[in-house]
Amino acid sequence: MTYNRDRNKRRKQLRRWGLFAATLAIALVINLPVITMILNSFRTTEEILTSSTIVPTNPSLVNYNYVSLNTSFWSYFANSIFVVGSATLLVIMAAALAGYALSRFRSRVITIYSRGLLLVQMFPLVLALIPLFILLRNLKLVNTPYSVILLYTVVGLPFATWMFKAFFDGIPRELEEAALIDGASRLRAFGLVVLPLAGPAMAAVSIFTFLFSYNEYLVATIFLRSKDLYTIPVGIASFMQQFETDWGSLMAAATMAMVPTFVMFLFVQKYMMYGAVGSGVKG
Repeated sequence: MTYNRDRNKRRKQLRRWGLFAATLAIALVINLPVITMILNSFRTTEEILTSSTIVPTNPSLVNYNYVSLNTSFWSYFANSIFVVGSATLLVIMAAALAGYALSRFRSRVITIYSRGLLLVQMFPLVLALIPLFILLRNLKLVNTPYSVILLYTVVGLPFATWMFKAFFDGIPRELEEAALIDGASRLRAFGLVVLPLAGPAMAAVSIFTFLFSYNEYLVATIFLRSKDLYTIPVGIASFMQQFETDWGSLMAAATMAMVPTFVMFLFVQKYMMYGAVGSGVKG
């Protein structure tokens, strides 16, 4: 009996280690381009072009020093943080209110609006770039960060609104009704009772909006004409020139640009682990 129990225990341990090894191998294969980029950032351009291995033989920080001191990387970084932060905040505020309205109220106008959101998601932004450029040029918003903030907000709203609606549908109405009975207004009940429970939805919307806005290139390169306003994707693209590319600096800049996304996932991932709040009302 004891022998069989020990054998079953060893089998379970072997399965766990086998699953861990398989998962680690898959993760390494999937992230191999990122790993290669990070390793190449510690090598000079000459070594990158002549070396036959991806592991640097003489690692150095010369690329990071050059990017930090001799380029406008930190200006691009500040521009991206301003644009991304503004767009993410606007999307969360607008989508939370719109998602709550779609979840709690029923009317012909709201039904038309919800269906319109689905239709908007069917058309890519590139189809509207020319009329948008003309419109924003007439409003004197071209070559200002507000143009890309506005467009990133518009692009992110449909998905974010439906995500908030789906989450609010799972929040018991009894929580709001209790606040309303205590004398709170509808808006106050939303802000003090419903919204604090929407942590997972806000985390998901933040990640989606952040990643899209932080990595978007086409809109930024069209509406931001001045080099002083470049965001990170447009700024990093300037490292690639017609006849020559500084691969070492490009890899270092890309690695540094990846850090904010990694840090955001570290802080936001715990909210993504929360379960549904349907158990908030007992009995």
